[in-house]
Amino acid sequence: MAGTPLRRTVRDALKIVIVGGFGAGKTTMVGSVSEIRPLSTEETMTRAGIGIDDPGRVKTKNTTTVAFDFGRISLDAHKVLYLFGAPGQERFWFLWDQLFSGSLGAIVLVDTRRLEDCFYSLDRLEAHAMPFVVAVNRFGDGGRPTLDRVRDALSLDEGIPLIDCDARVRDSSKTVLVTLVRHLTRLREPSAVQEATS
Repeated sequence: MAGTPLRRTVRDALKIVIVGGFGAGKTTMVGSVSEIRPLSTEETMTRAGIGIDDPGRVKTKNTTTVAFDFGRISLDAHKVLYLFGAPGQERFWFLWDQLFSGSLGAIVLVDTRRLEDCFYSLDRLEAHAMPFVVAVNRFGDGGRPTLDRVRDALSLDEGIPLIDCDARVRDSSKTVLVTLVRHLTRLREPSAVQEATS
């Protein structure tokens, strides 16, 4: 699958952005579902980043995305989905608005060890009025805290899908994408019905 060529019949390109805090698993998620070898702009964190980059409780992480990650999934003969993983470090947040441009929706990837790291993601998406789902990347943490507690902690509206995932596992990451697509479809259905009846 890693070398799957783009079909000549493709007519529509759809764009999804994956956001979240540093070390939440964005690069991992793009890599787990992409049918091509993902483009990654991961660079080694150096001493020059001390005082600028804060690995926080992700002490074992020694790389960081400095632009974005990019992957691709063919949905059918005519549609392709492009995935963009946004950089998590605060000094690269200025890139987010460009990544959001033309996007259908977003996935907010959450690490329960650092819930506060996703607040900026939620704020930016709400400011852009962009539909999103929230995926709790479990990292084998045994499923705690519960999704209900995460929803309360993030003050998420009941209409925003919230699911568990393991970004390292292809099927789990695909489930997150399917959840987002279904959410986008539900949001568009009322307007479609309204147009048909007006």
